[in-house]
Amino acid sequence: MLDWTQIDTVLLDMDGTLLDLNFDNYFWLEYLPLRYAEKYKLDPDEAKRSINKKTRALEGTLEWYSTTYWSEALGIDVVALKHEVRHLVTELPFCHEFLDDLKAAEKDIVMVTNAHHDSLNLKMDKTGLAHKFDKLITVHEFSLPKENIACWDEVHKRHPFDRTRTLLVDDNLNVLKSAEQYGIANLLAIYKPDSKAPVQDVEHFQAIHGFDEILPVKKSDTPS
Repeated sequence: MLDWTQIDTVLLDMDGTLLDLNFDNYFWLEYLPLRYAEKYKLDPDEAKRSINKKTRALEGTLEWYSTTYWSEALGIDVVALKHEVRHLVTELPFCHEFLDDLKAAEKDIVMVTNAHHDSLNLKMDKTGLAHKFDKLITVHEFSLPKENIACWDEVHKRHPFDRTRTLLVDDNLNVLKSAEQYGIANLLAIYKPDSKAPVQDVEHFQAIHGFDEILPVKKSDTPS
């Protein structure tokens, strides 16, 4: 599936790629609506419909990923609520083994996430994964979601990479499509971003069920 000898840099998404998307789906579809209903004395189903309508309208935009935006729009502290259920943040299978293998093979390891700084910090604190990366990048640094092809130029400015010798692993197909247009040579989707949800249709992209499918990682055949 992958020729590791031809890959120097690995760009990794966070939610749904390294971490189980079940946390985010549960938070946005169940927990946040419940706490929102409690605060504003609404029917829970009504609150769920209202929040789902608001989030769907902004899906794929920078605001959709911003805890600051939703805290202001909903009048509730989204970050504080996430901390209430932070114990549910979990890694997908073989996440640690994969990152350790990349490090041992001397790959350049970069996280590129649409998540807001608050969410990134919460999840890195919970999982202890931050030290395994050469760079952590959230797109809120430059206000362009990964679905926008211009995002990859901004990522490159912050951490240069050779797009012909780079791998991006991401569960979001629209992100993979923008990276494909940008010219990133190696793209990999995730079949089950949410461990409790069905397998997703990955369209024309290669995909994996778990990182064990692409282990072991081999060193590059040229200097990085």
